[in-house]
Amino acid sequence: MGRASTKSEYEAPVFLHSIGQLVTLSGPLLPGVRRGAAMREIGLIADGAVLISGGKIVSAGTTRALLRDAWIKQHRKSLIEIDCRGKVVLPGFVDSHTHPVFAAPRLVDFEKRITGASYAEIAEAGGGIRASIQGVRESSEARLAENVLKALREMQSMGTTTVEAKSGYGLDAASEIKSLKAIRRAAKDWAGTVVPTLLGAHVPPPEYRSNPQAYVEIVCNEMIPAVAKQKLAKYVDVFCERGAFTMEQSRRILSEAAAKGLEVRAHVCQLTRAELQPILQLHPVSLDHMDYVSDEDIAALAGMDTVATLVPGANYFLGLDEYPPARKLIDSGVAVALATDYNPGTSPTASMPFVMSLACTHMKMAPAEALTAATLNSAFALGLGDRKGSIESGKDADLAFFQLNDYREVSYWFGSNHCVATMMAGKFAD
Repeated sequence: MGRASTKSEYEAPVFLHSIGQLVTLSGPLLPGVRRGAAMREIGLIADGAVLISGGKIVSAGTTRALLRDAWIKQHRKSLIEIDCRGKVVLPGFVDSHTHPVFAAPRLVDFEKRITGASYAEIAEAGGGIRASIQGVRESSEARLAENVLKALREMQSMGTTTVEAKSGYGLDAASEIKSLKAIRRAAKDWAGTVVPTLLGAHVPPPEYRSNPQAYVEIVCNEMIPAVAKQKLAKYVDVFCERGAFTMEQSRRILSEAAAKGLEVRAHVCQLTRAELQPILQLHPVSLDHMDYVSDEDIAALAGMDTVATLVPGANYFLGLDEYPPARKLIDSGVAVALATDYNPGTSPTASMPFVMSLACTHMKMAPAEALTAATLNSAFALGLGDRKGSIESGKDADLAFFQLNDYREVSYWFGSNHCVATMMAGKFAD
């Protein structure tokens, strides 16, 4: 597949044509986040074509239809034409839950888990999230930014063009702000879109283990005001779980965030069940993990815009037998997204195709549902559904190109990467 390379070339409109399968995720009768049976409607076009100008999608359809377009006929000599035969072209993946600011992998945790230690036992012994604190606190902003940029580029190589990036391994005001600045620094050097999230409330750090409420006050009175003032994050997240923060503490943190003009999301029901009404009252854009969500809360979510973001990579890496109840959520009408949960302890993967494969094999999602969950619904999980996640007129030209014959192969071939190119804002990534 040929591609443009010079600045002058990129300033010209791009015409992708002869696409083996074009997955648009578009549909005039399907506005907004997808639910239920609509998650299988992916807008598939054989022998597709896309016209791109100024970093935006102008139009998409069959090659034959676009070649009949009067504007394309008139300007065809000035277009950059790219033959995409033998390719599957998708909206770029939107990875709406990642933790990329860390200094090193947690290999001791990995070995302990292999010998039978549980997540809780590892955390109690000083491993888990707390094991990453020292590395982040001691690292410079520049070093952390290098690590984040490396992760973003790895994600891009597998078709991801938009990433939510959380802090959460510094767990003091200075280190959390440093982590968010590292995210911002890395984002400037990456062509894709990065959405920063403050996760100062990941777990209470060791120095506040006996008094977690005092740490909650630091998050509320120091971190959130500073982050809001400096515009370092769009969202505030909290880990509401046994060993992390109680529902009351979580609501306090998220309420303070909302009062400062920040949007909210949360890790919930990963290890134990929690009644979600106190958080649902704050209208979070996304609730993530959701392994042990109750039937009552599923019914409530079905009537809300809140997206349930599932991260099966964590279940896989932790060696768990149970996975999030995707089928029950989808069949009940809850909007479901997928994300990698990229992090050094429980889900060290940058691959959205691998997560989609897990969703199909372990959560019984159809390939079309997994694709919707990894693109359009994940875009809505970041408040970006009007710009990202589908190939429609006016949206950002963020695309992923796979050397495959059928979109279902993206989920089928696990453990290998068939992405041959990514385009972000109308430009091919290096």
